[in-house]
Amino acid sequence: MENIALKHQEKEEKIKIEMVDFYNEATEDYEFWSKDLNMHFGYYKPFTNSVFKRNSMLNEMNNQVLKRLNISTKKTNLIDLGCGVGGTIRYALKKHKNLSAFGVTLSSFQVEKGNALLEGKPATILNENYNKTSFQDNTFNAALAIESLCHSGHKKESLKEAYRILKPGGRFVIADAFLKKEEQELCYGAQYSHRRLCDHWSLTNLGSINNVKKHLEQTGFKNIKIEDISYRVAPSVLHVPFAIVTFILKKLINFKPLKRESLHNLKGSFYALLSGLHLKSFGYYIISCTK
Repeated sequence: MENIALKHQEKEEKIKIEMVDFYNEATEDYEFWSKDLNMHFGYYKPFTNSVFKRNSMLNEMNNQVLKRLNISTKKTNLIDLGCGVGGTIRYALKKHKNLSAFGVTLSSFQVEKGNALLEGKPATILNENYNKTSFQDNTFNAALAIESLCHSGHKKESLKEAYRILKPGGRFVIADAFLKKEEQELCYGAQYSHRRLCDHWSLTNLGSINNVKKHLEQTGFKNIKIEDISYRVAPSVLHVPFAIVTFILKKLINFKPLKRESLHNLKGSFYALLSGLHLKSFGYYIISCTK
């Protein structure tokens, strides 16, 4: 048993190192995906945005997450757990003038670039692990995690840390892809897509939605609401093949080589699209809850 635990710990550490390298080197690629550097998929809302305008869908995802945080008109502090270069934070600060924010990321590149983009704004990005931050208990009114907790498998440790640093009554919102069943229950095609997705995007694994709900309850969260928004997210996922082809052509035209991390990013995006076709195995959800 000790050997199994040690191997699991070594695997997690290896994935963490690969993930940091990936984001240090490939973050700039996201400027091609989103002019606002939103490092996630989007939310299609009929009559509000267009399926042809990716950036508006990506910002609408930010908007949907913020709506579920129920941010008041009073002075409020927010933390983004796995914030990238702060795309969601910048959107939140524009929308709520009473807001101050922190973000955490393991990528030193994202810390430097994100803080440069946030200069003069009431927000700071720190080089910290969202599973174990330096913040005191009961610090924040709101916490969010958009497509970040998947890097550690949506494990209970991440949820417990969010709970610890939230004030009583504070809101926590997660937007991410999850398995609809246990990994061993997936069909061969879904298992293959899941493994390749994890390999190329440096993920431990995707958590199952039922386990995550159970872990939230065990951690102490209340008023847990789980919304399947797969069909809202699908239009932005369908941008992936066109974005990949255009990105590669742009590199070739400018005689620029594709970095190893960029190739992983592109392959991961392809397997995200492939996974999305397995509707019985994968889903994209917004989870909201209260401490």
